Amino acid sequence: MADTILFYLFGGLSVIMVLLMIFQTNPVASAMYLVGAFFGLAALFVLLSAPFVAVLQVLVYAGAIMVLFTFVIMLMNIRKEELIDDRVTWKKIAVVLIALFFAGFLSLNFLKIPADPFAPVEEGFGEVGPVGRLMFLKYLIPFELTSILLLTAIIGAMVLGKKEE
Repeated sequence: MADTILFYLFGGLSVIMVLLMIFQTNPVASAMYLVGAFFGLAALFVLLSAPFVAVLQVLVYAGAIMVLFTFVIMLMNIRKEELIDDRVTWKKIAVVLIALFFAGFLSLNFLKIPADPFAPVEEGFGEVGPVGRLMFLKYLIPFELTSILLLTAIIGAMVLGKKEE
């Protein structure tokens, strides 16, 4: 019972942080809300008996990648008048509701969600050995493609942020 309450608490916290990140116009504050969402996800990994994945979530995503993103945002030096309007409008709320509808539709139809999310997991789930084997044997190409995509995004942000003289 306590696991269920904590699951919904941290899941709800993550969703709220992501919504705040989306509606925030200040890019640094938006990045900080994303860090909060990463901590919520790490708590969910702990609840799923995967402490190694939770530690990786905090160290890699909330730590290294978000620090890098924050530096890139600060290098872009966005002035206040360049930021978009931060008022919540019906159009923005409709876009979020439509996105949530499609995310729910896709997750129900294409992802295999277990009937009991708190069912016992297999031996070694979330430990270093199984995660390393999956990352370097089964998911090596998606892992490397993701790193190339992140590097390309960072270089693109720096090029866009470079001021013309």
